[in-house]
Amino acid sequence: MSTESHSSETNVLPLIVEPEQLQACLDDPQLLIIDVPVSPDSYRQGHVPGAIFLDFRYLMLGERPVPNDVPSVEALSRLFSALGLTRDTHVVAYDDEGGGWAARLLWTLELIGHTRYSYLNGGIHAWRDEGLEESTEPSAPTPSDYQAEILNPQVLITADEIKQKLDDKQFAIWDARSTAEYDGEKGNNKHLGHIPGAVNMDWLNAMDRQRALRIRDYAELVTELGALGLTPEMEIATHCQGHHRSSFTWLVGKALGFNMRGYAGSWSEWGNRDDTPIEK
Repeated sequence: MSTESHSSETNVLPLIVEPEQLQACLDDPQLLIIDVPVSPDSYRQGHVPGAIFLDFRYLMLGERPVPNDVPSVEALSRLFSALGLTRDTHVVAYDDEGGGWAARLLWTLELIGHTRYSYLNGGIHAWRDEGLEESTEPSAPTPSDYQAEILNPQVLITADEIKQKLDDKQFAIWDARSTAEYDGEKGNNKHLGHIPGAVNMDWLNAMDRQRALRIRDYAELVTELGALGLTPEMEIATHCQGHHRSSFTWLVGKALGFNMRGYAGSWSEWGNRDDTPIEK
């Protein structure tokens, strides 16, 4: 752990932060807490004190043919400047759904090389479950001038790269969609099914419903993923329909020490192209 000039408490914040750990350093000026809820009402009803609101739609390109792809660096520069990101900021992200949109934010930060970040385990549900104080006052960010660059391109994997790697024994695909989508029984794409060789663990199965949607026990997850053929020494691509659910599985894999890459195009790209192999 770095002990350079940043002597603030944020240096000791791990990738996955528990509510009481975050509460202990809420006054840290280098902390930027971002609430990325599915429903804007969630933020209005109560949020971690000092947290700023982010509309998750800004984390996606929003244009055809793949609306869920990564925004341009210009759009990311505008977004992170508006949020007040600086090189020294430690971001803590959370949401109201167990980690999908918060993880999409963190995956995007990893992509632009901003690695000072944490996920509030369980999000607002875990915060409330611990009975911690909430605020209903909106917090306004202090704008910055942040120039985003794709400094960590390996965090992303493209459809063409996946096609090239399908026969590689050291490469695996974690499909985070529901079983029905994986089996090709459900979906609204041109083609239904899954990428050949992909294994399926629904993102919801990585959450502990008994513990306010925190990430499940690591040892259990490692065992279950290992049984599916996903192990730490492999290169693992993860996807869903729009790299929202699979941002969470990317984060879970990262927390477990796996070598994870996110396929931003996900099934909305793969299932709508005619040159992508598909299994049912």
